[in-house]
This record gives sequence, C-alpha cells and structure tokens, in this order.
Amino acid sequence: MDFTRHSPLVECVPNFSEGRDQDVIAKIAAAIESVEGVKLLDVDPGRATHRTVVTFVGDPEAVVEAAFRAIRRASELIDMRRHRGEHPRMGATDVCPLVPVANVSMEETVRHARELARRVGEELDVPVYLYEHAATSPQRKNLATIREGEYEGLAEKLARPEWRPDYGPAELRPRAGATVIGARDFLVAYNVNLNTTSTRRATAIANDLREKGRKKRLGGKPGAPVVHDADGEPVWEPGALKGVKGLGWFIAEYGIAQVSLNVTDISVTPVHVAFEEACKRAEARGLRVTGSELVGLIPLKAMLDAGRYFLHKQQRSLGVSQEEIVKIAVKSLGLDDLYPFDPDKKIIEYRLRDGAGEPLARLDLKGFADATAAESPAPGGGSVAACVGALGAALGTMVANVSSHKIGWDERWEEFSRWAEQGQALKDELLHLVDEDTRAFNALLAAFRLPSQTPEEEKARRQAVAAATRRAIEVPFQVMQRSLAAMEIAGAMVATGLPSSVSDAAVGALCARAALRGGLFNVKINAVGLEDRDFADETILAGTTLADRAERLEREILERFEERIRSGD
Repeated sequence: MDFTRHSPLVECVPNFSEGRDQDVIAKIAAAIESVEGVKLLDVDPGRATHRTVVTFVGDPEAVVEAAFRAIRRASELIDMRRHRGEHPRMGATDVCPLVPVANVSMEETVRHARELARRVGEELDVPVYLYEHAATSPQRKNLATIREGEYEGLAEKLARPEWRPDYGPAELRPRAGATVIGARDFLVAYNVNLNTTSTRRATAIANDLREKGRKKRLGGKPGAPVVHDADGEPVWEPGALKGVKGLGWFIAEYGIAQVSLNVTDISVTPVHVAFEEACKRAEARGLRVTGSELVGLIPLKAMLDAGRYFLHKQQRSLGVSQEEIVKIAVKSLGLDDLYPFDPDKKIIEYRLRDGAGEPLARLDLKGFADATAAESPAPGGGSVAACVGALGAALGTMVANVSSHKIGWDERWEEFSRWAEQGQALKDELLHLVDEDTRAFNALLAAFRLPSQTPEEEKARRQAVAAATRRAIEVPFQVMQRSLAAMEIAGAMVATGLPSSVSDAAVGALCARAALRGGLFNVKINAVGLEDRDFADETILAGTTLADRAERLEREILERFEERIRSGD
C-alpha cells in the first residue's frame, strides 16, 4: 500500500503505561498491526517514564479499529495498581490522540475520535474523556487539566458530577484506569538534556519556557507568597514559548535531568527555537544543555527548518542536499546525545515511504547505465535526459556552494547560497522526473494493452491511451522547463562564480542544454499519436520556444566562459 499517496490519512499516537516489559509492548503493537490498512511507524518505550509512545497511520476507519484493539489489549495486560513512572498518567492507555495527516479535515477526525471513545466506553467499560478538538467543554480541552490527580486521584475525580466521563462508567476500573481520547494537530514530544541531576532546576527551566509559565510571587522571589488578582485567582507569568507545554524530571536510565516539552504548534514555535531558548535559560541558571531527545516522530519540515537555521547561523550555504541538512539538524540539536538518531526511523515522511519511491534515481551510476543498456525500452531517452539535466543542475549548485565559502567573499555567501538552494531544488525535481518519465511510458504501454473487444472496452481503452499519451508529453516538457532553469543557474556561475570552477559551471550548462533538447525530442515523438491536436501543437510550440531560448543562452554562456578564461577572472 502506498501511504504517501493514500487518501485520507490519519495518524494515531497512543501512549501506554508500560515501558519496561517488552513482551507486553510487543503484544500491543501486534494488535495494531493485525488491522489491514494501517502501518506501524514507531514504538518508543521509556523505562524511567514507564511509558511507550506508539505511532501508526492509515485509513480513518482502520485507525479507529487498530486503536480500539490496542486499547483493549492494554487493558488486559497492564495493571495500573502496580504502575509507577516519572510521566503523569491516569490509565493503561493514558492518552490516544488522532491527528489528520492528508485529505481529511479536523472535523472528520473529531468524528472518528468520538466514535473510538464511544466504543472504548461502551464495549470495554473504561471511563473515557475527550480532549483538544474533540472536547465536549472548554474545561476538558487541556490534557493536563483532565489528568490532574493522575491515577491515584481518579476514584475521587470520577465521583464528582463535573468530572463525569464522556463515555463509559463514572467509577474506577482499577486495572485499566481511565483513557483520554481526542483529535489534535501534530505535536512534537521533545526532551532537552541538562548537565544536572536536579529536577528542581529542570522544572525551573521548564517554567521559563512553557507558555503557561509560573505563578507570580511577591518580589519575584522563589518561595515568596503567590500574587492573586481581584478575584482571588493566582496571577501567572507567561513563559517564553507559545504553544509549548513543559515540565522537569530526572531520568535514572540516563542519569540526567531533562526539560520535557510538548511543542503543540511547530509553525509558531519550531523545535530549534525551543532548543535555543532552552540553552539560553539553562546558561542563565549556571547549567548547560548537552543535547536533546525526540520521543516518537517528527515532520521532515521541522528538521529541515532546524538544519537551515543552524547553517544560516554558521554563514554557510543552505543549498546542500536534504540529507546533509537533516544531518546538520541532528548534530546541532544534539539528537544523538543519548543514543544514535536514525532519520529513517524518526522522520514521519521517511517512515511513510513504501520502498518503491524512485527506484531509478536510487540506483548507483553503474546500475543506472546497466538498466538503460538492457533489452527493455525503459528507461529510455526521456529518463536519461532528466538524469543529464539533474547533473547539470548539480554542477551549477556545486559551483555556487564552493563560491559561497571562498575566502574574501564572506559578504557574498548569501548570494551564492540562494543560487545553490535553487539548484538543489531543480536537481531533486529532475531526479524525480527520471522515474516519472519511465512511469509515464509504462502507463502508456499498459493502456495499449487494455481489452477492446466491445464498444465499451474500446472507448475505455481510447480514453486511457489519450490520458497516458498526454502524460508522456507533459513529463518531458517539465524536463525542458527545469533544464532551462538549471542552465540559467550554471550561466550565473560561469559569470560570477569561483574563477577556478567556471569550467564546471560550463559543463553543467551543456548538460542542461542536452537535457532540454532531449526533452523536446520526446515531446515531439509522443505527440504524433495524440488525437487532441490542439494540446499537441501548443506543447510543441512551447517546447520549441524553450529550445530557442536555450540556444541563445548557450551562446552567451560559452562566450562568457571564454572571456573569463582569457582574463583569468
């Protein structure tokens, strides 16, 4: 199943009150995997917190079924009467949020969350509270508010009319406790490591950071009386980070204290901003941040934003590969401080990859050449043109990157970084088109092979051939567009880049020029059989215009190359 294109897609991140017994954890995970239509992405147990965070995705209905089976299994295997751990909790399945990922609204996700809560309450006889977007009242929106008193105070809480559960019995179930189910936006569970064992110091930093902040005290002195407003309510001093919840704890497993943060909106407070602010607040208290820890998964964008932030801070080009940007983020955030950080296992988009992806683009040079030379007609000229275009973009990007680091050109690093970023994006797009061209060709072959024995079959076959032919024209035209942009970058580097690298930029321009001409060849040959002559003729005309521009640009680039060679500049 191709989860990257699956629609709709919901994520579920249940937290179970068991982080030490691997057999119990495995049985809960197996319950999730027993449902067709879901993919288990991550199982992250913690011994000190005695808690396991599980992440899986799939069809909303399948996710609800998998979550129900996991909650049922947890209620059978976990006994809350014997549970002790650092993390706040109130049930065997402490919290189970659903998160909309693709092609599903928050309103729809709320509906699914409430259906799950109803089933858990009615079929498992477990008290259930709804929170966040699924909450039935403003007082129950915040998870921390619902969880106040934890498991130990649950019996008394359930007896209060204002805390009657949304589903299930209003009385304690000693083994299972209670469960909180809801719908929320993507949340990053993120712990910052400190060079101290003091929970008190970690808590102080957490209060500095979290949006809620701390209670205001007379004179601002710890231990002084709390300041109250006219209604007798405590006055709170807000913390530094919007959309962030936090607390401090000591993790015996690692022998350190951590600031445990829930970043509820990474568009408001990115992870790297939380990290930098934690470093500043720790230093102000005589402490040092040694690194950080990610619990569960993180969106790729958050890692790329962090990597680019730290590269910019170092005044280094941002136009490097995605893998290099992620590596910079990992090292800068200290995500490998406690144990190795594997991006393939911790970045949600990487975990969603189905293994098919871009098979040609992942081949090594020999493998691609061998695949091209084989007896199959694909990959053919279209894929090779895209590959050559990617190499042209890569050469222009390389010259921009080395130019950004030239001694004496420090004031120009951002200029070259912008060129490198554009080139890196073009390279990635052209690499994608390597496989896209072959997919388009294979789709056309498949359309021609459709049955045509009846009028209905013949009509369906004709429509499929027309759609596949159109796609087989669009893809090489896209190669032409991207290759012309790659030529322009290479040309800019011939004109302004590092003098010793102008030949590299010139070769890049010629590669991009060849790719553009190859794209035009494929546009023309695939347009021959298209019944929609208006589209075919318009695309050929547009392609010819691009080719004419490329021819003029090639002359300009080569003239500029000769000038720089003669002048030595």
